[in-house]
Amino acid sequence: MRARVKDVLPRELLASVVVFLVALPLCMGIAIASGLPPAKGLITGIIGGLVVGWLAGSPLQVSGPAAGLAVLVFELVRQHGIAMLGPILLLAGFLQLVAGRLKLGCWFRVTAPAVVYGMLAGIGVLIVLSQVHVMLDAAPKASGLDNLAAFPAALAQALPTFGWQAGLLGLSTIAVIWLWEKLRPQSLRFVPGALLGVGLATLASLVLTLQVKRVEVPANLTEAIDWLKPTDLLNLADPSLLIAAFAVAFIASAETLLSAAAVDRMHSGQRSDFDRELSAQGIGNMLCGLLGALPMTGVIVRSSANVQAGATTRFSTIFHGLWLLAFVLLLSSVLQSIPVASLAGVLVYTGFKLVDLKVFRGLGRYGRAPMFTYAATALAIVFTDLLTGVLIGFGLTLVKLALKASRLKISLIDLPQEGQMELRLVGAATFLKVPALTRMLGSIAPGTTVHVPLNNLSYIDHSCLELLEEWGRANAAKGSRLVIESRGLKRRLEGRVRTNTGIGAAG
Repeated sequence: MRARVKDVLPRELLASVVVFLVALPLCMGIAIASGLPPAKGLITGIIGGLVVGWLAGSPLQVSGPAAGLAVLVFELVRQHGIAMLGPILLLAGFLQLVAGRLKLGCWFRVTAPAVVYGMLAGIGVLIVLSQVHVMLDAAPKASGLDNLAAFPAALAQALPTFGWQAGLLGLSTIAVIWLWEKLRPQSLRFVPGALLGVGLATLASLVLTLQVKRVEVPANLTEAIDWLKPTDLLNLADPSLLIAAFAVAFIASAETLLSAAAVDRMHSGQRSDFDRELSAQGIGNMLCGLLGALPMTGVIVRSSANVQAGATTRFSTIFHGLWLLAFVLLLSSVLQSIPVASLAGVLVYTGFKLVDLKVFRGLGRYGRAPMFTYAATALAIVFTDLLTGVLIGFGLTLVKLALKASRLKISLIDLPQEGQMELRLVGAATFLKVPALTRMLGSIAPGTTVHVPLNNLSYIDHSCLELLEEWGRANAAKGSRLVIESRGLKRRLEGRVRTNTGIGAAG
């Protein structure tokens, strides 16, 4: 074992440095997008590396603050205050831990991809709409539509002040990231574009002595820790906070496990244990709740950088958390020179990446319904809020399933025997098909014996079965007779056959 560790350690150290360089600007930028101090995001990144990295069921996945939760956290802090974020995260982490121990990890991956990608697209749009204000050294508004409506005024206000300088730094950061992604040489592929963009923007702001807002990081990391107060736990009796905790737990779990599945496709090493990963995320979020930090998930950008850098064990993830901790403790003055607008530029670029049109077009292979669900979920998040948008996405998915499951072909066939017909049902007979079945039964002439074989049905619900039986009873006086042919229903109908001559059962 020692020999193996000695062999892989140099490669893991190099990979961890790459992940650290990717994570550093993202941790701070996501915290700012969430309406919290940058140090909160760094604390989450450190916990994601040192604690979750050690416990994770997906050894190559990197955990930390995620852009996918920034919008939700911003809304929670705005509505309930920063003090309530701790209790919400503690409960959300506990739910994740319990779900992992109950081996429910696979069920979080049942979520329809159209809903998940639509959710990410909606979040991406909201991040862009809010961070363009931060790029101008202005404060973002409460909702996406408010941010969109207020942008012209923010731009007009930035021109006569120093806001235009911040805007140029943000745009320059985006341009550097985009150009680096397109043109970077293979030998330097491990250098992240976000770090390069932020580094050049910081250097330019210092050389030109630009009057822009800069990152505020305490010299002592403990100053950024807001310990959870036991009295705050009593507020969890508020139903809105309980709903918020369930929303955080579900969205964080879904994003984590989808990311873990994607990471598995990138390498041929150890496969992910989704239940263990879910439990590890729960422990991490509980710690974040205790320390008053941001929520965490498994994040695909840092994870893919980890795999591409050559990591093969969990040591890389753990070391990246160690580098974050060392950098904050020893070089906090460097962080304090970073322009906030540059980090906002990183988030604007990330937001555009979340709106993945290739995924949208790819959903067309499965029909128009997934594309509609994607678009409806994204637009609902932008026009209402994250939870409402996700619920609308789930509702559309359930409607699609209900319609698909209720496909039923109904036909009347004359049998050789005079006065006898067969009501042939093929598919699934649900309550949605009651009107069509009623019309077909209404076309049968009085005095007809109707055979109804159920062998071609994958499912028949109570409403359809009751309709058939009621037709048999109502038309018995006219000489009609209904014969339901199914072995599974024979025993259930025998009692009714004895008491009502209008209904028969054949097995």
